[in-house]
Amino acid sequence: MFSQWQATILARETACLSLEDRRVIDYQLCSPGPDGEPPAVVTLGLRQLENAAKKLAITLDQESVINRAANAEKDRRISIRPAPDTMTWLGALLPVKDGVAVYAALDQAAKAAQAAGDERTRGQVMADTLVDRITGRTDAEAKPRIEVKIVMTADALANDSDQPAMVEGYGPVPAAWAREALSDAEVFIRRLFTDPAGQLVAMESRSRKAPDGLAEFITTRDGGICRTNGCDAPIRNIDHAQRHADGGTTSAQNLQGLCERCNQAKEALGWQARPGPDGSIITITPTGHTYVSPPPDTWRPDPPPLSRAEFLLRDLLLDHDLAA
Repeated sequence: MFSQWQATILARETACLSLEDRRVIDYQLCSPGPDGEPPAVVTLGLRQLENAAKKLAITLDQESVINRAANAEKDRRISIRPAPDTMTWLGALLPVKDGVAVYAALDQAAKAAQAAGDERTRGQVMADTLVDRITGRTDAEAKPRIEVKIVMTADALANDSDQPAMVEGYGPVPAAWAREALSDAEVFIRRLFTDPAGQLVAMESRSRKAPDGLAEFITTRDGGICRTNGCDAPIRNIDHAQRHADGGTTSAQNLQGLCERCNQAKEALGWQARPGPDGSIITITPTGHTYVSPPPDTWRPDPPPLSRAEFLLRDLLLDHDLAA
């Protein structure tokens, strides 16, 4: 069984597809594995489930997803509503590249302010910067270079493949959309290529703290989401799986992106973690339970989903078995 919200995510991300394609995705994500493993809809976090449904939808019917995105862009808008204590909620519904770029600019301003000793919180700096830059309340500083990271295979970039691309901080997008976004001169697009197996190039450092380049690589590799099973929080720390004091290396294999809460929790007494040979992270809790975070596959091409004919054949065979 899965929750109403999990069902809502599946319905929302597949609404533009035909009934046959929606049934294929339901089978892929909601059916138990061949050896009785629980279905993906139960084991994935909400953000991971959303990304899985998006990737399958793009693979099955990219044109419908692109048309839906084009129609959605017409609905871009700004909204405002009252909040308690003489505050307001200001919201913006934007195309993904614009929304990610705006958030990245505000986050960059917050990091620069805190590095300079600003005592405001990260959220306060981001809010103040938003007001300053839109209203012109203060003299605008030199504009920082804003990156939107689009990760895609070389074949997809060359228009030889429609393998979904990934936008860090958002999730899967159609390859055709990514190719069009790369022509936008207003935002700097960093293209990150994968090898045919979908693996990003590994990096290693002798220092205890991951250098900026390696930290950026880990954040991109892990999709910007905490590696802890079931946690969908954004990455705030690049941490060693096997502690540096215990001989853990500052390498891509031994580093993981964690949110602030999970990074603090794993330092408590009795917690142990180590990297697995396949790129997974193995965590042992103080109670002796073992959890495995699978190797990041955010950018790895998924195996092709069942064709409609294969799906219908399995459906018929299942009905025959049940009748027997």
